[in-house]
Amino acid sequence: MEVTIRRYTAADRTAVGELSIRAWAPVFASLAAAMDAAVFGHFYPDWPNDQRKAVAAVCGAESNQVWVALLDQQLAGFVATTLHQATSMGEIVMLAVDPSYQQRGVGAALTKFALEQFRNAGMRVAMVETGGDPGHEPARQTYAKQGFQLMPVARYFQAL
Repeated sequence: MEVTIRRYTAADRTAVGELSIRAWAPVFASLAAAMDAAVFGHFYPDWPNDQRKAVAAVCGAESNQVWVALLDQQLAGFVATTLHQATSMGEIVMLAVDPSYQQRGVGAALTKFALEQFRNAGMRVAMVETGGDPGHEPARQTYAKQGFQLMPVARYFQAL
């Protein structure tokens, strides 16, 4: 089946928010296991609610472009991007694929689509950030397959 990509509309807001909760539940479980409980609780006291708000803010920001992917005529994923004109860099701000549609090319299609949008806008570099924990492994694999190269970064936290 072919993935169809179209612009996000306000009518997609609830479905995209709920999709993101399903998609990122394993990520937050992985983060909870990888982090000190107090640090995790500080950053993510109510992650599902906070995630819905974050997705709505990203999808509603005028500086972002957002598209949804359809597979079998069902909402399967979304990608939000932004263009940093001053540095000629396109950024994938947020990308998620519903678990029931993962491993079917939706993430790759959304990533390729975003890269093409960046090229068409004259961007010279593309960037995406993701986690290094096991829950983010599928995302890292998707981005690596699309030619992204990892920039090693270390970020440390300590509960006080």
